[in-house]
This record gives sequence, C-alpha cells and structure tokens, in this order.
Amino acid sequence: MANKVYSDATAALDGLLNDGMTLMSGGFGLCGIPEALIDAVAKSGVKGLTVISNNAGVDGIGLGVMLETRQIGTMISSYVGENKLFAKQFLDGDIVVEFTPQGTLAERIRAGGAGIPAFFTKTGVGTTVAEGKELREFDGAQYVMERGLFADVAIVHAWKGDTEGNLIYRKTARNFNPMMATAAEITVAEVEHLVEPGELGPDQIMTQGIFVDRIIHHPNASKHIEQRTTRPREA
Repeated sequence: MANKVYSDATAALDGLLNDGMTLMSGGFGLCGIPEALIDAVAKSGVKGLTVISNNAGVDGIGLGVMLETRQIGTMISSYVGENKLFAKQFLDGDIVVEFTPQGTLAERIRAGGAGIPAFFTKTGVGTTVAEGKELREFDGAQYVMERGLFADVAIVHAWKGDTEGNLIYRKTARNFNPMMATAAEITVAEVEHLVEPGELGPDQIMTQGIFVDRIIHHPNASKHIEQRTTRPREA
C-alpha cells in the first residue's frame, strides 16, 4: 500500500493543483475548515478556481485568504454572510457566486460522491434558485432538478485519523467534511491526531480510508471563534 502520509500541506498538494480546477473545501463558518491546506493552496498561486464550500470563511481566515489573492473565480456556496470581501467581490461582479440552499448543497455533494448525477427537490421552486433548471411534477407537486457535485480535489479537516486514511470528526466540525471526502477525484485530509492502523474503533470511523488519498498531521489546529457572544459573570 502506498504511503498516504505527507510531511506538510504543500507536499500533500504537490502535483494536484491547476488553474481553473474545481476544489471542495470542508467546514462550516470557521468550524472544521482545513486551514493548513487552504493556506497551501493560496501560496501555490493557482487561479480561476471553482470552489465548493458552504461559505468563504471570514476576512483573512480560511477561504478569505484566497479571496484576498483573487484566486477564486466561482464560488458554489450557500452563504456570503460574515465575509465583507466576499460580499464586495460578488456585488462588484469580480466573482461568480452560485447560491445553493444549504440542504440542497449538502445533498448535491452527497449525490456526487454516490455517483448520482442529478435529483429533484421542492426547495427553490418558484424562486430564482430554479431559474434555467428543469422542473418536473411528482404527485401533484413541482420539483426542481439539481445536479450532483464532484470536484478535482477535496480538502477536509478531521479530528483524528490513521495512516490508512480512516477519519473521525469531532462534533460540529464534522459538517460538510465527510460528504466532500467522497466527492472528488483526490481527497487530501489534515488531521489533528494521527495514529497507527487499528487504533481507531471500527464503529467510530466516519470516513473510510478508501476515500482518502493523502494525509497530513496538523496538531494544535487553530479553533477560531467566528461570533463571540459573552456576558459578564454574575458576582
């Protein structure tokens, strides 16, 4: 079996990145983002990317770094939200954004990983989401056809993994990562805790190693807090 473990993010992405390629990037907000791999993509200088991700991080963190370097040509996502640069580039026409309802985005990725080219959903019928797409009636209700998504490369973040690529995600950081790991030609994972085969309980594994091609050990990953809501402690 080929060694899947690489020394760092740059080495793990070597030979995989090209201008105009499609990249999936796991995470939700700043939770569970493959930050080391994102930074390596940014440093590579590739451009004209189509990036599939729930959102584009925030200014200066996560995919926000790649917006600053103007490497992203198209975003397929569900949320602009907290990233002022993302919003500005969208409004200025500098980036194409394909907005997809969040549940539909998740299902499009899952479908791509399962080899399903398209499916029908009620979500978006009668809105701009359905413009230009096939509509079909089932049992008296209108549905819109959505295409599955499949990328050239997926980058994901896991809490724990073994050297064969079996992955475990932690709590909310699970989000889009397991689906994206199945929906690309090549999947590269960064893991906080890297262990030897056999150390993960079989029933704990969330992504099987057959889906993961390359791995980096990324201990002490930053745990960014996107929206800090606190109140003074009571005396």
